[in-house]
Amino acid sequence: MIKNKKFRLIVSNKQNAKVNMSIDKALASCFKENDLPILRLYTWENSFTVGLSQKCEDYKEFINEYKNNCAKRITGGGVLFHGHDLSYSLVLPSNDFEGLSVKQSYERICQFLLTFYKNLGLEAAFAKDLPSVQLSKHEFCQIGYEAYDILVNGTKIGGNAQKRAKKMIFQHGSIPIYGLNNKKRVGSSLEEFNINMDFEEATKRVIEAFKESFDVEFLNSSLNSIESEKLTKILEE
Repeated sequence: MIKNKKFRLIVSNKQNAKVNMSIDKALASCFKENDLPILRLYTWENSFTVGLSQKCEDYKEFINEYKNNCAKRITGGGVLFHGHDLSYSLVLPSNDFEGLSVKQSYERICQFLLTFYKNLGLEAAFAKDLPSVQLSKHEFCQIGYEAYDILVNGTKIGGNAQKRAKKMIFQHGSIPIYGLNNKKRVGSSLEEFNINMDFEEATKRVIEAFKESFDVEFLNSSLNSIESEKLTKILEE
């Protein structure tokens, strides 16, 4: 399990895509070997993000629809739509996962998500563990099936992605709270499983599931001066 038992907890206000992804980048780039690991929980304005190798401009239809509220993630993958989801970001020291492959670290880190869904009375499992699921990639992240995607009651919900550096592992992902009209883009949501909650309650339940899964203590936090300065530079760029 995760070795460090103290975490910084950052709960951010609703932001546009550029600010949310710039905060992720600032937290990841400022992380040092002996820093406390970080769990950040946040929500979005109606927006979309694209993977590291993509460009927002390549999706002119969505640029118009979302009024240019788009940003690039620091991880890979396809298009993700936001505004209906609660997202998390984790910055963890690499030595907590020494000797583990990317897939093994995914499985370990995502335990809190399985716990979150199971605590809501839902059957949650990885795609790789369900014989009926055929793994496949898709332009829209929330539609394709990869090995460590989480399925609830046999249907994919949310998505997760990871970036590794020498001293840290960064992972982020989303929990769809509300349904949207275009299910072909966003997949399933808790609302469709008759789980009705607002972002505040969902945040509380994610924190509880994380504590239950990893037996950690949270220290309420915000961006420190170094991270804030880095964020300002990233936004200026």
